[in-house]
Amino acid sequence: MYRYNDFDTAFLAERNAQFRAQVERRIDGSLTEDEFRPLRLMNGLYLQLHAYMLRVAIPYGTLRSAQMRQLAMIADKWDKGYGHFTTRQNIQYNWPKLPDVPDILDALGEVQLHAIQTSGNTIRNVTADHFAGAAADEIADPRPVAELLRQWSTDHPEFQFLPRKFKFAVTGSPNDRAVTRAHDIGVRMIRNDKGDPGYEVLVGGGLGRTPMIGKVIRDFLPPEDLLPYMEAIVSTYNTLGRRDNKYKARIKITVHENGLDTFRDKVEARFAEVKPHFSGVDQEILREIEAHFAPPAFRNAPTEAYEAERDANPAFRAWADTNLSDHRAEGYAIVTVSLKKHGDTPGDATSDQMRVLADIAERYAHDELRISHEQNVILPHVHVSDLPAIYAALRGADLATANVGLISDIIACPGMDYCALATARSIPVAQEIATRFEELKLEHDVGPLKLKISGCINACGHHHVGHIGILGLDRAGVENYQITLGGDGTEEAAIGQRTGPGFAYDEITDAIERIVRAYLEHREGPDETFLMAYRRLGLDPFKAALYDDAKGKAHAA
Repeated sequence: MYRYNDFDTAFLAERNAQFRAQVERRIDGSLTEDEFRPLRLMNGLYLQLHAYMLRVAIPYGTLRSAQMRQLAMIADKWDKGYGHFTTRQNIQYNWPKLPDVPDILDALGEVQLHAIQTSGNTIRNVTADHFAGAAADEIADPRPVAELLRQWSTDHPEFQFLPRKFKFAVTGSPNDRAVTRAHDIGVRMIRNDKGDPGYEVLVGGGLGRTPMIGKVIRDFLPPEDLLPYMEAIVSTYNTLGRRDNKYKARIKITVHENGLDTFRDKVEARFAEVKPHFSGVDQEILREIEAHFAPPAFRNAPTEAYEAERDANPAFRAWADTNLSDHRAEGYAIVTVSLKKHGDTPGDATSDQMRVLADIAERYAHDELRISHEQNVILPHVHVSDLPAIYAALRGADLATANVGLISDIIACPGMDYCALATARSIPVAQEIATRFEELKLEHDVGPLKLKISGCINACGHHHVGHIGILGLDRAGVENYQITLGGDGTEEAAIGQRTGPGFAYDEITDAIERIVRAYLEHREGPDETFLMAYRRLGLDPFKAALYDDAKGKAHAA
C-alpha cells in the first residue's frame, strides 16, 4: 500500500492549513457563501439538504486498519457515529459542523487520507477494481497505475476548472469489476498478441441524464505513454468541452458531438505535442510506487477447520457461498463483507463496525481493507483457515449477511433523505425491497441479480447499469419510480431498457416482485441468471408481468 513521503505530507498539511484559513474567513463573514462555495468543493465539503456533508477520498478503495479506525474516530467525535461508503470508493460524513471541518481534515492527514478533489469540476477520486492485487483472474495489480494517476491529477494546474467533473476507473482484470465503460476515462490493463503489457483506453462513458457506454480510443497503449496520453485526452476535453450548458458539458457529449474519430485525431495531435515533455520521470515514479504494492507474505496452513465448519454450520456455508471469491494464492480467499443487512441503509457502517473490520483486517487479513463501488467492504487476503473466526467476529458486529451479489445487495444513493439534488427517496425503497425478499426467502433461489437505485437523474446509484434499475423522479410533486432492465456494468456493459410508465412509492416493491417472479417462471433452470434470461427473452415477458398482471389484479379488486 502506498505510504506518503515527505513531499506528500507537507503538501497535504499546506492544503489543510489553507482551507482552515478559508473556513475562518467564511465564519467571520469575510467570504460570502458564493465566494466560499468553490473553495469548499475543492476540499470535498458540500452543503446538503439538512447540513454540510464531507466526502473523504479512499484512493482506489484501499485502506489500512489504522485508517479505518481513524474514520471511526471521526464519525464518533465530529459526526453521528457512522459513515456512508459510496459508489466512488469514498466515505461521506453527513453531519459535520463547519468549524470542525479543518480539524477533521487534519485528523485525516494523520493517517494519510484527504478530501481533495472529491467534488468540483476537476479529476475526482481514481477508482479501481476492489479485488486488485488479490483476484485470481488478474493480469496485474492496477493500483500502482491508479496511484500514479492520483498524484498526476492532484492540483494539476490545467485541470482544476474543467467543463464538468471527471472520473477515472482502472482495472487489471479482463473481468471488469470497476465499471470502466461507464467512466469519463476507463483504463484496462491488457497484453497484446506478443504478450507485451499495455492499456486499452476507453473514453466518453458516463451515466446521469444522458447515459453512454465508453468507446475505445486506443486499443493498445504502451505503459510509458500512459500519462502523456491521459494529459492529451483531458487537455483536449478541456478545450472542446462545452461550458454553456452543464448538462452537455461531460466528455461523453464532447465525444458524441465531435465524433470519436475527430476527437481521437485531436487527442493524437495533442499527444504528439505533450509527449516530448515527459522525460521518463513518470515511469521512475511508477516503479517507486509499485514497490509499495508488493504482495503480502502469504502463508501455508491446513484448511480442514474451514471444511469442517462448512459441513457443520449451514449459516456459515451460506455466507461462504455468497461472500467469498477466488484468490490467486492457494489456500486464500477474498471476503466481501456486506453492508446491506436486510432493512438497513445500504453502504452505512457504524463506528463500532468500522473498528471491528479494522481489528479483523489487522489480525487475519494482512492489514488491508478495500471499499467497493458496490458499497461493501472487502478483506482481500484471508487464509481460509481463519474464515470461521472471521465469520464469528462479523456475526457479533451484525456484518455477516450472506447476500453479496443477490437482490438485497442493492446499490443506493442517499436520495431525498440527504441530498439537495434528489427528487425521490432511495434508501427506504432499497430497505423495503431487501426486506420483502428476505421475508419471501426467494433471493438465494433467484441467484445473482444486481439491483441499483438512484433518487434523481444524476444516477449516483448506477441504476442504468443495474440488471434491474430504479430511477426515482418527481412527477407533479409525487414520487414516481421508473424501471429499467438489462443493464450491465461489466466488460459487456450495457444501458438498461426502460419498461414503461413509472410506479408510485407504494407500488414499486410489488412491481419488482412481479419482475422477479416472471424471471423464475421463464428461466431455463437455476443456472440461467436474470441477466441471461433477459438477454434471451427480451423485454416483453417482464413488461407483461409489470403492467398486465397489475391491471388484472386491479380489475379483480
